Amino acid sequence: MRRIKMYLDFIKIEHTLFALPFAYAGAFLAAKGLIDLRLAFLILTAFTGLRTAAMTFNRIIDREIDAKNPRTATRHLPAGLISLREAYAIAALSLAVYFVSAALINSTAFMLSPIPAITAYIYPYLKRFTCLCHYVLGLNLAFAPLGGWIAVTNSIDVFGSELVPTLLGIAVMFWVAGFDMIYGLQDVEFDRKHNLHSVGAHFGVKAALWVSRLNHIVFFSLTALALHIHNAQLAKLFLPVIAALLFYEHFIVRDGYDEAKIQVAFFYVNAIVSSTLLAAIFAEAIFGKLL
Repeated sequence: MRRIKMYLDFIKIEHTLFALPFAYAGAFLAAKGLIDLRLAFLILTAFTGLRTAAMTFNRIIDREIDAKNPRTATRHLPAGLISLREAYAIAALSLAVYFVSAALINSTAFMLSPIPAITAYIYPYLKRFTCLCHYVLGLNLAFAPLGGWIAVTNSIDVFGSELVPTLLGIAVMFWVAGFDMIYGLQDVEFDRKHNLHSVGAHFGVKAALWVSRLNHIVFFSLTALALHIHNAQLAKLFLPVIAALLFYEHFIVRDGYDEAKIQVAFFYVNAIVSSTLLAAIFAEAIFGKLL
């Protein structure tokens, strides 16, 4: 049990709460109601498999950088708590779960499944070259609502019937990039010293905070637009809650930040943001037709 707990901590299983709700949101929007339990389970296994593989890729590729950074030196690979062979085994198993789940969902999901896996593998390398890495991390999670939609429809038409999940996916990209810029403030000096790239390292902390705020304004605007196009009147009633959560996220780091504040902004608030949006779309699926 101790080993299993260590593996779960290694892959940060709790971070699945960030974007899994968006996958279900895409599915509920496509179904205009609830989905069956089989599909719900396959969405869970596909998403969890891919996110676990992505986190493992990140830990493997960054292990030498993590060993040099005092904040990350105690992570499992640099500290020797988990071997590199074990990490590769976790990545392989996770990818197998992901691809098998995608194949069981439908043919379109399986055909497109390599794309998110490739972007997940590429992302960790990009911080060595460009501060646009924040947006590629966002792209990894942006596939969630579109993937949920495709799981229901077995089709892809991003500028036609699938404009809504596409807008929601783009919104997710800006949302993730925004909070990743806040998270990256912990390592600004380390990144500068080791020629790693982030908005904070390139342009300073204040600029990073402002760019993060702009990203979240874009996220909120695109989310509201997607719900408007979908005529999700009940879901739109939840938008003020999401706006308040985003405001609070930035409020607590406005004049300074430490690991505790960033942990609240990065994990807890954002988990509530995505869960609130899922609750909004779930309510729309159940009660929206009554309005």
